[in-house]
Amino acid sequence: MAAEDLPSDFDVVIVGTGLTESVVAAACSRVGQRVLHLDTRSYYASKWASFTFNALLTWLKEHQEQLQDDEVQDWSSLVQDREEPICLSNADSSSIRNLQVLCFISEGDDQDQEGEKEEEEVERFVEEEKPEEPRAESTEQTAEEGQTRKDEDSGAELTEPTADVQQKQEEVEQEEEGPNTQTAESETAGQSEVRRKKMTYADLLKEGRRFNIDLVSKLMYARGSLVDLLIKSNVSRYAEFKNVTRILTYRHGNVEQVPCSRADVFASRQLSMVEKRKLMRFLASCLEEKEEELSAYSARPYSEFLHDQQLGDNLQHFLLHSIAMVTEDTPTRDGLASTRHFLRCLGRYGNTPFLFPMYGLGEIPQCFCRMSAVFGGVYCLRHPISCLLLDKTANRCTALIDGRGQRITASHFVLEDGFLPAQLKSEATPTRSISRGVLITDRSILPGDQHQVSLVTIPPVETGLPAVRMVELSPSTMTCAPQTYLVHLTSQSLLGSAYEDLSPVVTAMFNTTQSPEQNSRPSVLWCFYFNMDQTGTQVEDGDRLPSNLHTCSGPDADLGHEHAIKQAEVIFHKIVPDEDFCPPAPNPEDILYDAEEPAELQELQPLRAQNVQY
Repeated sequence: MAAEDLPSDFDVVIVGTGLTESVVAAACSRVGQRVLHLDTRSYYASKWASFTFNALLTWLKEHQEQLQDDEVQDWSSLVQDREEPICLSNADSSSIRNLQVLCFISEGDDQDQEGEKEEEEVERFVEEEKPEEPRAESTEQTAEEGQTRKDEDSGAELTEPTADVQQKQEEVEQEEEGPNTQTAESETAGQSEVRRKKMTYADLLKEGRRFNIDLVSKLMYARGSLVDLLIKSNVSRYAEFKNVTRILTYRHGNVEQVPCSRADVFASRQLSMVEKRKLMRFLASCLEEKEEELSAYSARPYSEFLHDQQLGDNLQHFLLHSIAMVTEDTPTRDGLASTRHFLRCLGRYGNTPFLFPMYGLGEIPQCFCRMSAVFGGVYCLRHPISCLLLDKTANRCTALIDGRGQRITASHFVLEDGFLPAQLKSEATPTRSISRGVLITDRSILPGDQHQVSLVTIPPVETGLPAVRMVELSPSTMTCAPQTYLVHLTSQSLLGSAYEDLSPVVTAMFNTTQSPEQNSRPSVLWCFYFNMDQTGTQVEDGDRLPSNLHTCSGPDADLGHEHAIKQAEVIFHKIVPDEDFCPPAPNPEDILYDAEEPAELQELQPLRAQNVQY
C-alpha cells in the first residue's frame, strides 16, 4: 500500500515483522482490532528472515558497508501541545556484528567447466561399459524426486495425530532390524558422491534461488507452544512441515546417531542389551516425576544425577547433550524438565520430537502476517519510521510519525526492541550475543538417506569454547540446491566473535583450508559467520516505557520458540485483556456472507472479521 493511502487512525500500530510482532498482529486482527503493521526493511520476518543465496549476498553487503540513516528530519509542525518527539533507532545498525564471509571453491571459468564435462563423459562411459554392476541413483535425481513427492516417514502435517502412531513405530522398528540396511545406504550414498560434479561459485549463484537461508536456526517441538498455536489458529494451513529424522552427537571425533525413541533404542548397534534396558528404564522413570527422589539433588548438577544412576558413559553423554541438551553444570531439576519435554514430544508426528518448516523458518512469521491481512491488517514494507510522540503528562504514546511526514495515531504501539531509542532502554537489561555460522557443504556429515534432516549436539571441543548446536538441512527441505547441504551452527558467544567461537568446530568436522588434512569429511563450499545481540527477556514496563508501548525482544539462543510465543500472548492480553488469544480462523468453505450482497460481490469480497458469521 502506498504511503498516501494509509489511514491515519488505528487501534494497534506494530513496527517490525519478526515472529513475536507477527503473532501479535494476527491475534489482534483476528478479534477485530484495526492493525497497521510496518517495517523499514524490504522483506518480512526481520531478524527471523530467510534469504535466497543472492538476496543473502545483498544483505551481507548492506551490513558490511554499515549504511547510515539519513539525517533526522524536522516534523515539529506535526507535534501538538504536551507532546515530545522521540526518534527511533535503526534496528539492524548495531545488533548484527562481526560479519565474516569465506569461500572455499573456485570462481568457475570456462576451462574448469570444460574439464568437469570431460570427467563426466569418462565416468558415463565407464558406467555404460559395466551394465551388470548395480548403479546408484544420482544425487540430483533423488533430490528432485524428494522435492516433488512427500516422504511418508519424514513429511508432517500439523493436525492432531491419529491413533496409528504406535503401529508406524513398530513398522519402522521391523524395517531397521535388517542387518545390512544402514551399510547398504552408506555405500550407495558414497558411490553417488564419488560421481558428484565439483560445484563452483558460479554454480551457487546460478542455483541461488533454490536456497532459503535462515538468519535464526530453531526447530519446532512437536508439543511446543508454536505448534499448538499453529493448530489452534489454523495458521498451519499456510505452510508445510518436515520431520527432523535423526538426532546425532559428536563424540571422540566421530558423529554418532542418538537412539531416542523405542524403535531407535532397540535398533541401535551402539548400545549393548544391558545399556538398552537401563536407558528404557531411566526414560520411563523420568516421566513419573517423583519429586521425593530429587530432594538430594536439588543443588547438584544434572551430570552428577546421571552418574549416580549408574548409566555408563555412553548413556550419560546421550542423555546430557542430545536428549536434555543442557550443559554439565545445569541443575538437576532443569535437566530433568528438559528430558521430560523431549520425551513428551516424541511420537506425535515422527520418530523425533522436532519439526522444521519447508522453505525455512522465515515462512512462519509470514504465515501469521497472512492471517492478519486476511482479517483486515494493513501492511507496509520499506516504510521509514521517524519518531514516536510522547505525552509526558499521561505517560502514553499518542502517535507515530513516519519518514514521509504522516502522523498516525493509535491506542497501542508494539515495537521491535531494536527500534527502541536509547533513552527508553533499561540500563539494567543485559545484552548477550549469539554466535551464528551458516555453511554450504557438499555432502552430509553422516552418510545415509539423502532426505535426512539432522540435529547435532557438539560439546565444547576445547576448554573455554561454547557448546554448539548444529542443524543440517538436506535439499528435501527446499532450503538448499541439489548436491548441497545447509548447515546452521548456533552457540552463546564467549570469545567475542562468531568466527572464534565456531571455527574450531568447523575445522574439526569439515574439510576447509584450515583443516590439517583432507579426508572423507564433508567439504565446506561457502560459509559466513556473524553475531546477533540477544536481549533475552522483554524490556520491563516501568518509568522508562509509556503505558501503551510494548516491546518485543529478538531471537534467543534456545532451540524452541517458547519465549517468543509466550511474549506475544502477554502483549496481546495487555492490549485486549478479555479476548481469546488467536482463536481458530474459519475454513473458506464454512464462511457465510451477507445474504443481501449479489453473488458476484460475494466472490470478490475480502475475508474480514466483520463479514464472517459463526
